[in-house]
Amino acid sequence: MQNLPDSPPHRSVADVDGFVDLLRAACDEPAMARTLLALLDQPEDRRGHVIERLAAHLRRQGAPARLVAAISCLADDAVAQQAQAVIRRGGA
Repeated sequence: MQNLPDSPPHRSVADVDGFVDLLRAACDEPAMARTLLALLDQPEDRRGHVIERLAAHLRRQGAPARLVAAISCLADDAVAQQAQAVIRRGGA
């Protein structure tokens, strides 16, 4: 019988380098909060498409990989809902 490699451990968004920093920045900067909330308020299918395009644009512009990864997390509906809640209450 062949030994299969272990599957990688499940990562949460808290493990994504930059995601927590993204939320902190949104809580600290009203303009960033407004921008992210405008994105997060989109329906899931539209939000996912916009985030894919934004991530591609950021990569082309040479944005840090941790920023691209953090933004990409917001395509997941559950993550987006939690991020909305955190930003709306100011990180408290």
